[in-house]
Amino acid sequence: MKPKYYAEPFKIKMVEPIRVLTAEERLEKIKAANYNLFYLDSEDVYIDLLSDSGTGAMSTAQWAGMMTGDKAYSGSKGYKKLVEIAQDIFGYKYIQPVHQGRAAEKVVLPLLLGPGKYAISNMHFDTTRAHVEIAGGRAIDCVVAEALDTETYSPFKGNMDIDKLKSLIEEYGAENIGVIIMTITNNSAGGQPVSMKNIRETADIADKYNIPLLIDAARFAENAYFIKEREAGYKDKSIREIVREIFSYAKIFTMSSKKDALVNIGGLIGVRDDRGLFEQIKLRTIPTAKLEPIR
Repeated sequence: MKPKYYAEPFKIKMVEPIRVLTAEERLEKIKAANYNLFYLDSEDVYIDLLSDSGTGAMSTAQWAGMMTGDKAYSGSKGYKKLVEIAQDIFGYKYIQPVHQGRAAEKVVLPLLLGPGKYAISNMHFDTTRAHVEIAGGRAIDCVVAEALDTETYSPFKGNMDIDKLKSLIEEYGAENIGVIIMTITNNSAGGQPVSMKNIRETADIADKYNIPLLIDAARFAENAYFIKEREAGYKDKSIREIVREIFSYAKIFTMSSKKDALVNIGGLIGVRDDRGLFEQIKLRTIPTAKLEPIR
């Protein structure tokens, strides 16, 4: 018989102390925060389920890499290594490291959105929604109905509702849709995965209407694993092969590295190539935006 549980193949070398407040103290802290969890101080929280972002323990090799890293102001070997590895994993030509995922959104979304523009997503993560609105746009969620039904099982509850996506584009006009965002896995829908078929169909619609497709890639590896486990035709493909196919359907991605990349801080912007993307951006920016190359 196969054992039901395997011991983790690692040792824990560091312990961080935390404190436990009394029930009365917790109630006072919650009241003082106006019942908004975002206003609580982290030092007052014993079990933090708000996010797993940046909470993973790094390996001895990662910590050692920080000590031996090249801290040069320019031309850092660490930068070059990061870019080369990201290019290899995702197959994208241009990689720009940023300090975390929200920074990537802050750079990219204002290029695609402005007043009167819409962003359609299978579901916007909270920082993504905020940056859509900061850019002057409006965020519209377009997730399948199964995502809202917690009583039934479906292998890919994070999927984009394809029929609704078509209807939204027709309703608001393709020229007013600044970007279509595919979040993998679908964080705001409970971390539910998206199928390769759904990603492909979404990309076909984006191409048909000449709308940039952006992947929010925070949990790309997890989504690839679900595709391997649950979707026909992918059982014998490697995670790397599945990842390459996923990202081949999009023009650009933003990513928080604090999830699947298993580091405590960091993020990426990826652009597959510049063919057609610059024209798509020009079509969707506000009239005052200046996109001419710097001379």
